[in-house]
Amino acid sequence: MPVISMFYGIIVSMYFLDDRQHKSPHIHVRYQDDEAVYSIPEGELLAGAIPPAKARLVQAWIEIHHEDLMADWTLALGGQQPHKIEPLK
Repeated sequence: MPVISMFYGIIVSMYFLDDRQHKSPHIHVRYQDDEAVYSIPEGELLAGAIPPAKARLVQAWIEIHHEDLMADWTLALGGQQPHKIEPLK
């Protein structure tokens, strides 16, 4: 599972060929012992949970990097390495 970004203790990953459980484009997020899955198009929580303040940071990051995330989703679905994306600053 390639890590595509890290910021404020949040680790954002995208699995290769990952369209079975969550059909829409999405990312996997870890913060300490918590894990969550967020849709890329809407930034909605699909599964799991992270602290609310960190969730808001993830949603803002998704909004800022929507185009980059969609490009990475296409790469990952094709089994290719997604690109790193700038962290939230």
